Amino acid sequence: MPLTAYDLTGRTALVTGAASGIGRATATLLADAGATVHCADLDAQGAQATAAAITAAAGSAHAHRLDVTRREQVAAVIDAARSATGRLDVMANIAGIMHSAPVLETADTDLDRVWNTNFKGVLYGCQEAARAMIATGTRGSLVNMASGAIDTGAPGLLSYGAAKAAVVQLTKTLATEVGRHGIRVNAVAPGWIRTAMTDRHTAQAQQQAEGPMIRMSPLGRVGEPEDVAHTVLHLASDASSFMTGQVLRPNGGVAMPW
Repeated sequence: MPLTAYDLTGRTALVTGAASGIGRATATLLADAGATVHCADLDAQGAQATAAAITAAAGSAHAHRLDVTRREQVAAVIDAARSATGRLDVMANIAGIMHSAPVLETADTDLDRVWNTNFKGVLYGCQEAARAMIATGTRGSLVNMASGAIDTGAPGLLSYGAAKAAVVQLTKTLATEVGRHGIRVNAVAPGWIRTAMTDRHTAQAQQQAEGPMIRMSPLGRVGEPEDVAHTVLHLASDASSFMTGQVLRPNGGVAMPW
């Protein structure tokens, strides 16, 4: 397949969680591939910084403040992105939060907070983006961020893992429903990636947290945001035109499910 299969020139992409980490790396890479990228995040200044960096590198980008737990905001930002170019080709639902607590100590408020962001936020993005694509006859791509937490239990990660597992089921179900419109829906389940979410410890604690991940990986390292961004680009582009309802796992080989 020619490298032009990864060319997104003339296409419009919306990336949530674009202020930092995987979201920022993804927005930057999609812009490098030629897309007009709408950078959305609850952190408005961070989203603006990402868009500004893309523009400074001769790319095309716009910034939006977005709370993905508010359906009306998701609909409004998607409408703005589509209105600017007349189409929406790629929706990358990357925004997410982390909460850690033992099952017996998980509070309703924390469970709801994680569920609302990590699952319902993705659901809203999928629903509104798919509607926009169907309305314009766009054969688009929805890419949802899951997690390596879907493949194994881990102490303290009930809320996070359950929400990410639900994202995978959403991905597979929606893929069966919108495929007839030429819309593809896939998920990415990264392993340990160095982001603000994982880099919340002291340097010593960070090293202790990463050590087991490095030892478990056949590649002997943890991931960087760009590792995940390249996976998103693959799913967003024509290079994956015969792929839908799938979960790709850039995890350094830590988990190898069938």
